[in-house]
Amino acid sequence: MDTTLRDGEQTSGVAFLPSEKLQIAKLLLEELQVDRIEVASAKVSEGELRGVQKITRWAEEKGFLDRVEVLGFVDGSISVDWLKEAGARVLNLLTKGSLNHLEHQLRQQPEEHFARISATIGHARAAGMRVNVYLEDWSSGMRHSQAYTRSLIRFLQTLEVERIMLPDTLGILRPKEVREFIGALCADFPAVHFDFHAHNDYDLAVANVLEAVEQGVSGLHSTVNGLGERAGNAPIESILAVLSDFTQVRHGLQEQKLYRVSKLVEQFSGLHIPANKPVVGENVFTQTAGIHADGDQKKNLYFNDLLPERFGRQRQYALGKTSGKANILKNLQALGISLEEEELKQVTARIIALGDRKERVTTEDLPYIISDVLQQESGEQEVRIEGYHMTHSRGLKPTVQLKLVLAGEAYEAHASGDGQYDAFMQAVKKIYKKLGYRLPKLTDYHVRIPPGGKTDAFVETVITWDFGRIFKTKGLDSDQTVAAMKATEKMLNSVGLVPEAEEVVLNQEVSK
Repeated sequence: MDTTLRDGEQTSGVAFLPSEKLQIAKLLLEELQVDRIEVASAKVSEGELRGVQKITRWAEEKGFLDRVEVLGFVDGSISVDWLKEAGARVLNLLTKGSLNHLEHQLRQQPEEHFARISATIGHARAAGMRVNVYLEDWSSGMRHSQAYTRSLIRFLQTLEVERIMLPDTLGILRPKEVREFIGALCADFPAVHFDFHAHNDYDLAVANVLEAVEQGVSGLHSTVNGLGERAGNAPIESILAVLSDFTQVRHGLQEQKLYRVSKLVEQFSGLHIPANKPVVGENVFTQTAGIHADGDQKKNLYFNDLLPERFGRQRQYALGKTSGKANILKNLQALGISLEEEELKQVTARIIALGDRKERVTTEDLPYIISDVLQQESGEQEVRIEGYHMTHSRGLKPTVQLKLVLAGEAYEAHASGDGQYDAFMQAVKKIYKKLGYRLPKLTDYHVRIPPGGKTDAFVETVITWDFGRIFKTKGLDSDQTVAAMKATEKMLNSVGLVPEAEEVVLNQEVSK
């Protein structure tokens, strides 16, 4: 049973709109094909009532109504009447599974609580509803008041109850205790259908679920992305992986739809999925270390049973400072690009340098980096930007102090401009004018980032020049102005050091 729409919505800051609840319910039942969904708590709000009504109307049309469940309370007919108005047919009744909760929260004796449970179930059955029962704080009850908890189970056996649901309400159990408690109950009450409901306060929810299954529990509760009170519930994505790979249990859920459902719930809940979250996290099927990519290239040495294709995903090879040649090759194969050995070394070195600056490189960045590397001319550059200092102040024009090396000699100039790049170009022009060299005319300036906008590694600046011929140069850097300066440096080396006196001759040749 998935309880994303009930217990998951108890996550701090999460509230689904009625229309969002309906969309999630559709995905859970039709796409992921869970057996049951718990969609709300009775009496919460008018919005909650409308949300449940939307779901039950759709579910009745599809024949799913018996798979839609609502949490209710031991309150006579009040919760039952709310469920009737909402169009629901299955009541999950919340009772007290520990003597501590019973005595201090309800201030009742067991006999009084049992009588009220019986009355509420009687109202539900009279209304044609099916009933399951939660034993709230069951885990504490098994630790400290087991005689009471067992007496409640025996009493529920005398009523028309389909499932008894065992929640680790406070997320306190260790796998050893799950083994002991559920093993004993399944042995002592073999006719009872027990569900296990795990919370994740100690990050043990999935381990506890695995132990519960091994001990013979009949049903499991989960939420998408592990949403839920405090640290959340057992995440459905991890439960499915564990059931498939570590048990003999078979289920009808569609693993390949998990990621899609997970991303929709992420969007509706507003809670970002951690990048390292198992199964659905952004990084979980990404190899970063070059040695891992190399092993995968040779014989899938770093694969396990969690193949991304199972969950509608693809394996990726991260690009960063730990990338090796194998990582780069995997990404190049995906793009259909092949490089010479020396070119591959240069691209790898560039990616490692970016990673050292803690900048993230994506597959979409790779063609830009390759283009930049391939455009670099081999050998010594005739013109080189040796150093610069830029200022940008409110109310004042930006300034640049520039040091250029031309044919082995260093020259400096200071200039201001309408922007930092304009100030840079004014400084270049000062040096070239002083030395009597010509510069092309800048005709177009364009800045872009790789598709998707996910990079934080660089921007690409493309500048178009007119020097009797039209040509373009590109520069890459995380800073837009520096990228433009690199594009300009490439231009300066492309045209060479042309004296102003050659301008007339060149123009005459062009006119001919």
